[in-house]
Amino acid sequence: MRFASLGSGSRGNATLVSHKETTLLVDCGFSARETEKRLQRLDINANALTAIIVTHEHSDHINGVRVLARKYDLPVYATVGTASFLAVDVMGLVTEFNSHENFTINDIEINPFPVPHDAREPSQFVFNSGQHRLGLLTDVGMSTPVIEQALSGCDALLLEANHDLEMLDNSVYPEHLKYRVSGRLGHLNNVQSSKLLEKIDTSHLQHIIAMHLSEKNNSPNIVAPLFSQALSCDESWIGIASQNVGFDWRELR
Repeated sequence: MRFASLGSGSRGNATLVSHKETTLLVDCGFSARETEKRLQRLDINANALTAIIVTHEHSDHINGVRVLARKYDLPVYATVGTASFLAVDVMGLVTEFNSHENFTINDIEINPFPVPHDAREPSQFVFNSGQHRLGLLTDVGMSTPVIEQALSGCDALLLEANHDLEMLDNSVYPEHLKYRVSGRLGHLNNVQSSKLLEKIDTSHLQHIIAMHLSEKNNSPNIVAPLFSQALSCDESWIGIASQNVGFDWRELR
């Protein structure tokens, strides 16, 4: 199984997960044209996509779903709550899933789990190839026992580290936005993410990528030391997903 990111942050999110003949696009927060451009950078043609899986309805995660799904006749998987926000003319392509029940798309088993975020029915995922497990957790305000159980023992982890609390407190954001971002239905800060790593079983990790970093209220230079301390590893081993290019293909062996 291999995985990559087209970009991660408040201006757009999209992640690729591929195994054998199956390639999933998790979220499509860029325009369809920009998504096609970013896919080409990773040597993927949109024709080769198997399906789109949507985590929740915020625009930085669904902006290009409608056009891309219709153009390439792609199945779209979403919870009932998320699906209610998708365009009417794409509903014929939508398969609704229960975030408490596993499902399979060709060669990949998807283990969804519910998360606390200010959306209708948000979910995140563990992708299972039968040999390896890839965990994805972004857009979540706090950790929960469900999250910790789902992510424990993964072989790779894409983990939100959205903001540094001090930078957010001192930012020009209005108070209501600061409250939203740092609240229980907002986004994980660096310390919260590091503590999550300390709680779960990370003994199988081959890859760790910090995701959804705020361009204004965070820095890789803050995230990497915290993650490396939590994992007792060298800072150079900590991957960082960027807004502009995401990260290139990584493979689980």
